[in-house]
Amino acid sequence: MKNIFRLILLNFMVLTISNAQENTPSKKQSVDIHSLIENYAQAREKKDVALLESILTADVDQLVSSGKWRRGKKESMEGMLQSSMSNPGTRTLKIEKIRLFNPQCALVDARYEIKNTHGTTRKMWSSFVVVLSENKWKISAIRNMLPAGQK
Repeated sequence: MKNIFRLILLNFMVLTISNAQENTPSKKQSVDIHSLIENYAQAREKKDVALLESILTADVDQLVSSGKWRRGKKESMEGMLQSSMSNPGTRTLKIEKIRLFNPQCALVDARYEIKNTHGTTRKMWSSFVVVLSENKWKISAIRNMLPAGQK
């Protein structure tokens, strides 16, 4: 009787563990999310309004490294384009980690660098909340962080 109980308990544990939610993206999810973040960097660098429009959700918000909030697609896009003009340079986003909350929502952490025309590089961190909307990943929120002691 004890052995049957142990076998049932073991089976239950194995099934529970094997059905636990995986927060690591599939290969396709990873490729699609990397492509989204690359498109964001390109849109910023090229000041491509149409591309930005297509990859941001309507309710997107952004907290920039200065502490200013941009809320909604219009305000966010205006701020992004203005920032790209006033801070020219090559923008590089290197994804460090993607964590799925569910199959339609993920948190993306990336190193964010802007190499300006003077040759210096501004090194920051960015986190993106991305959502799957109509079978396409889009950016719903952006948080840019400047490490303490940097300007």
